[in-house]
Amino acid sequence: MRMFNLKENAVKRIKDLETQAPETPEKAQDQASAASVTEEAAAPAQQEKEHGIRIAWRTDVGKVRKNNQDAVIIGNGLAGVADGMGGHQGGEVASGGLRDGLLRETAGKTPSKECLQSAIEAVNLELWEQQEKDASLTGMGTTLTVLWPAGREMLIGHVGDSRAYLLRDGELKQVTSDHSMVADMVRRGVLTEEQAACHPMRNFITRAVGTEDTVEADIISMPRCAGDRWLICSDGLHGLVSRKELKRMMQTENPEEAANEMLEAALDNGGKDNISIVILLDPDGPADSVEACGDEAEGRLNG
Repeated sequence: MRMFNLKENAVKRIKDLETQAPETPEKAQDQASAASVTEEAAAPAQQEKEHGIRIAWRTDVGKVRKNNQDAVIIGNGLAGVADGMGGHQGGEVASGGLRDGLLRETAGKTPSKECLQSAIEAVNLELWEQQEKDASLTGMGTTLTVLWPAGREMLIGHVGDSRAYLLRDGELKQVTSDHSMVADMVRRGVLTEEQAACHPMRNFITRAVGTEDTVEADIISMPRCAGDRWLICSDGLHGLVSRKELKRMMQTENPEEAANEMLEAALDNGGKDNISIVILLDPDGPADSVEACGDEAEGRLNG
């Protein structure tokens, strides 16, 4: 279950855990294998096309959760994932409210960093005020990772530990930084990435949308290049499927097949959380992608 805690007791717990040996990946795998779960039949991949970019997406409740608190964001050129938290009702309200609010705030707008930042801030305040008025929603919040093509650039808005990856020139790179306690510990050299993957506080995030009246979102801009393949996903995927496997699947020519394979892999590995996947294929890039991406883009366009 996704948890959000920036209070002193959580910080103290980090310091205590830094001196403890985290559970091994083998132990975590044994626990996943021992869980009694029932697999749901997979539905056909959803697919869209926005601004010349081919999009395939999937969202699934997984094998353990009773409801799906993830929301996929598609529209106005936006493509993203929100992973809600805050109990049975709150998580769904937060992620769904973020999805609907972003689509409302960006409708008819020209993509820009300022517009994306403003939209996230507006919806964040809306969700915060909603839980302030309704005690049943207290503690709700949601992650956000969303892409928005803007001419030669790809804009990325990010809060929490859902992720965006980019496959370019055969290399898969995580382009967002997790806002989580264990990610902070990895950046400080306290944990390795392998240890972080099974750490007891891996689900504690340090930023979320809707948990406070203001939000600090990472707004990133990257050049669009012909042939780019993007993956946006909740931790229901990246927490259960290795980066090596994600890279292999991302190289599948058909994004719908890649989305199906990723979902099946997450379910086969336990399906312990809701799973949301958005894959974008930018076949041609913007008209002047050679200028934006340099010789690497020129090689792909002419090759």
